[in-house]
Amino acid sequence: MSDRKSLLTRIRRILELAERVLEDLAGSPPAARLFDRYVAFRWDASRGPGRVVPIEEPDGFELDDLIGVESAVASLIANVEQFIGGHPSNHVLLFGARGTGKSSAVKGLLNRFGSQRLRIVEVHKSDLAQLPSVLAALRGLPYRFILFCDDLSFESGESEYRELKAALEGSLVAPPENVRIIATSNRRHLLPESAADNRSVRLDDAGELQLGETIDEKLALSDRFGLVLGFYSFDQSTYLAIVDHYAKKADLRTSPDQVKEAALRWALRRSSRSGRTARQFVDDLAGREAVTRPTSEP
Repeated sequence: MSDRKSLLTRIRRILELAERVLEDLAGSPPAARLFDRYVAFRWDASRGPGRVVPIEEPDGFELDDLIGVESAVASLIANVEQFIGGHPSNHVLLFGARGTGKSSAVKGLLNRFGSQRLRIVEVHKSDLAQLPSVLAALRGLPYRFILFCDDLSFESGESEYRELKAALEGSLVAPPENVRIIATSNRRHLLPESAADNRSVRLDDAGELQLGETIDEKLALSDRFGLVLGFYSFDQSTYLAIVDHYAKKADLRTSPDQVKEAALRWALRRSSRSGRTARQFVDDLAGREAVTRPTSEP
C-alpha cells in the first residue's frame, strides 16, 4: 500500500514538473494573483517565447533622495499620477549624464505608487524583439504597468529599436491603455549620429532646412516619447549638497568640514561629481567609521 502511495506521489510530482515546462514553452499569460504579491518584475526570454518573472527583492529608492534633478522628477511624477488616474499620459525618456539619478527615479516610483497598483516590468534591450509578447501578456490586467528599459541606446546595425518604435507609435495594434514605457539613456538621441549623416542635410528652395532620410530615421525614435526629461551634470555645490544629504542619513561622526574635503578628493579621483559618486563616497566613509567604531558604542 505504501509503495502505491509513493508511486502516486512521484507521478503527481512528474505531472506538476511537466506542466511547468509546458507553461514555459507555451508562454502562458501570468496569473493575476502574481501582481498582488509582487510589485517588480522582469521579462525572461531565456526559455520559450518569454514570460513575466517576479523580482523577490527589488532595488528600491526614495524619490526625496534625488537632489539637483527636482524639476525632471516632478514632471515624471506628474505624468505617472496622470497614468495611474486613468488620464492621458505619455511614454517617457530620461536622458543625461551618468549617475544623475535616471534609473533611481524610475525605481523610486514603486515606493511612491506601488500601493496604487503600479507595477514595473524591466525589459532588457536584447529582448525588445519580444515587445509585442510583453504587451500582450499585460493587456487587460487590472494594474498599471511601466515597462522599464534601462541604459538604452543602439549601435549601427542593431534592429531591436524597430519594435520599440512601433510600440511607442506607428503600429496598427494600439498599445494597451494600462502600459507606459519609460526608458533611460545617456544619449538624447538613442541612435548614433555620424558626420556622414549630416551630409544629407540641405536647404530647400524656400530656404528651409531639410533633414536627410538617415537623420530623420534616427531622430524618429526619440521623438515618439511624449515626455523627454534631461538629467544634467551637477556643479560642485549640488554635489556637496547630495553628500551632505546622505551624510546626515548615515549619521556620520566625521565633522562636516572633513566630510566636504574628503568628498571633493573622492570626486577628483573618480572624475565625477554625480549623485552616484556622492552615495558611493558616503557609503565608503560610513563603512570605515563602522569598522573603527569602539565595540562599547551602540
